[in-house]
Amino acid sequence: MTWVLATILLPLVGAAVVAGMKKNDRLATLTALVVSLLTFLLVIPMWASYAPSGDRIQQKSSMDWIPNFGIHISFGIDGIALVMIAVIGLLVPIVVGALGLTDKLPAGRSAGGFLSLILVQEALTIAVFAATDVFLFYVLFEIMLIPMYFLIGGYGGANRQYAAVKFFLYSFLGGLIMLASAIGAYSLASDELGKGSFDWETLVTVVRDAPLGTQIWLFLGFFLAFAIKAPLVPFHTWLPDAAGQAPIGVAVLLVGVLDKVGTFGFLRYCLPMFPEASKELAPWVLVLAVAGVLYGSILAAGQRDMKRFIAYVSIAHFGFIALGIFTFNEQAMVGSVSYMLNHSLATGMLIVVVGLIVMRGGSTRISDYGGMAKVTPLLGGMLLIAGLSTLSLPGTNSFISEFLVLLGSFVDYPVYTIIATVGMVLAAAYVLWLYQRVMQGPVRGDALIGAGGGPGTAMAPELGATKAIKDLGGREIAILAPMVVLIIALGFYPKPVLDTITPSVQATMSSVQGGK
Repeated sequence: MTWVLATILLPLVGAAVVAGMKKNDRLATLTALVVSLLTFLLVIPMWASYAPSGDRIQQKSSMDWIPNFGIHISFGIDGIALVMIAVIGLLVPIVVGALGLTDKLPAGRSAGGFLSLILVQEALTIAVFAATDVFLFYVLFEIMLIPMYFLIGGYGGANRQYAAVKFFLYSFLGGLIMLASAIGAYSLASDELGKGSFDWETLVTVVRDAPLGTQIWLFLGFFLAFAIKAPLVPFHTWLPDAAGQAPIGVAVLLVGVLDKVGTFGFLRYCLPMFPEASKELAPWVLVLAVAGVLYGSILAAGQRDMKRFIAYVSIAHFGFIALGIFTFNEQAMVGSVSYMLNHSLATGMLIVVVGLIVMRGGSTRISDYGGMAKVTPLLGGMLLIAGLSTLSLPGTNSFISEFLVLLGSFVDYPVYTIIATVGMVLAAAYVLWLYQRVMQGPVRGDALIGAGGGPGTAMAPELGATKAIKDLGGREIAILAPMVVLIIALGFYPKPVLDTITPSVQATMSSVQGGK
C-alpha cells in the first residue's frame, strides 16, 4: 500500500467509526482529531519519499475497476498534487479542533455526524487530487459534492438549503459537461490505439495530437467544470452564498481546499491534454481571470458580512491564479501553484479567526464590531497576521507567489498584469479596512460593551463594560499556531515548496510546448 492510498483510506475508516458515536460528542471529537492528525502525519513520509527529479507521477497504485472500458482505480501524485494533499492534511485537524470554538452545532445534531462528514470530505478531496484515471477523477469530482452538500445544508445558516442546492447544482452540471468531454477523449484513444482508455498518461499522448477544432470542444467541457469549481467570473455566484451560509469549519475546507480542484484541473487536464486549444483560447481565459480580480475586489468593498467578504476576496485571488496559469510562463505558473497552497493557509486562518470573532460577538456583520483589539489583543493580532498574509505583505507566505505571478505574466501580457495588480491592491486595501473596522476605533457591539448596549453603540472600556468577552485561550492559540508558523516560515524560506512543484510545472509546460 502506498502512502497516498493510506491517506485516503484512513479518514474513511475514521469516518465510519466516528459516525457511530452519536451519543458521545466528546469521544467523537477526540477520535476525529486523532484520525485527522494521523492522516497529516502520513503526509510526512509521502513528502519525504517523493523525488522532484523523478517520474512525473509517483507512488502509483492501480487496480481494475471496469476493465472492458479501460477504467481503473488508479492513484498517484506529482508535486502539485502533493502540496495540495499536504494542506488538506493540515487544515482538517484545525477544523476538527476548532469545533465548538468557531461553530455551534444546531440543536439535535451530533458531533459524530458532522465530523464523519468532514473526514469523508477529506478522503474524497485527497482522492480527487491523486486520481490518475480520468473517469475515476470524474466520479470523485461528483461524489465529493455530497458530503459538502450535507455539511452546508444540515449545519449552515438560515439560508443553508438554498446555498447547498446552488452549490451542488452548479458543480454537478459542470461535472456532467466534463464527462461528455472525457468520453470524447476516450473515443479518440479508441480510434488511435484500437481500444479506449481513461488513463491520464495515455490520453495526454493521444488527445494532444487531435485536430484543433476537436481539442477546443473537448477543452471547453473540462474548462467549464473547472471554471465553476475555481470559481472564475461569471461562474462564481455559488461561492458567496455557500461560504456565507456554511459553518466556519466547512467554509475553511470549501474556500481553502475544494476550490483548488478547479485550478488544479487546469494544470492537470486542460493544459497537458489540450495544449493547442489551451493556447488558442488563453486570451479569452485571461480576460475572465482579470475580470475576476477586479470584480471580486470591487464587490468585496460592498460586503457587510465578513464571510461573504472573504469569499469575494478569494474570487479575486482565483482570478490571479488563473492569470499565472494561462500566461504559459514557467515563473508565473510556479507562482500560481504556490499561491494555491498559500491562499489555503492565509484564507483558512482568516476564516477561523472570523469564526472566533463571531462566536464572541454573535454576528457576522462588520458594522456590529469595533475596537475589539482593546478587549482581545491576541485575537486582534491573529486577524492582522491573517490579513497581511491575504494581502501578500513581504515576509508572509503569499508574497513570493504573487511576485512570481506578476514577474512571469508581465513578460507577455503586461496590460493584463497591470490591471490585475490594481485589483489586488484594492483587495489589500479592503482587508485592511476589515481589520480597522473590526479591531480599531471605539468599542462597539453587544458582546463587547456588555448588557444594555446595541450594535453601533460605543462605550469607553475604562467604564468596565468590556469584560463580556475573553481573549484567546490556550486551545485557540494551539489551533492557530501551526498556520502562523507556516505563514512566516514560508514567507522567509519558500524553497522546499518551490523545489517540489517546479519540476511538475516544467513537465506541464513541456506538454504544452510539444513534449510528452
